[in-house]
Amino acid sequence: MAYPADEPLAADDRGNSLISFARGGEAAPPQDALLSAALVALWRAGRVLMVFDRHRQSWELPGGSIEEGETPRQAVVRELLEESGQQPDERLRFIGYAQFVLAPDRRAEYLALYAGSCAEPRVFEPTEEISAIRWWDLLERLPGYVQPLDAYLAALTR
Repeated sequence: MAYPADEPLAADDRGNSLISFARGGEAAPPQDALLSAALVALWRAGRVLMVFDRHRQSWELPGGSIEEGETPRQAVVRELLEESGQQPDERLRFIGYAQFVLAPDRRAEYLALYAGSCAEPRVFEPTEEISAIRWWDLLERLPGYVQPLDAYLAALTR
């Protein structure tokens, strides 16, 4: 069971906050707010895959919205391939559900967080949405803005 923190676990400069994280329980998603998205921390040699979103101008974990009829797991596998061209070596591990309060309307939403590994990366082709990928060790400086919510979630998957 997760308990909301008195202070956000992480926040960004856009007014979004990560307010709780519950591990395990993939089969029992939270029911008190919309489960709208899924993210994946794909690891290779101690580094996590980050994608640079052209529109938000930030480094983020691959992932995105869950489409109608998709499970969170199906959505995250699709988004990983679409955004980065990468595929995990094996079935992704479910890590947990993250609850956010999103700006500007302060709505609560959840996302599902997964993790996996990739021994042999595939060639990346930039897309309309994603301009670059990097394998990040969570410590080095990346050029540009790193989404602190995603950085916090990536650290939870180590």
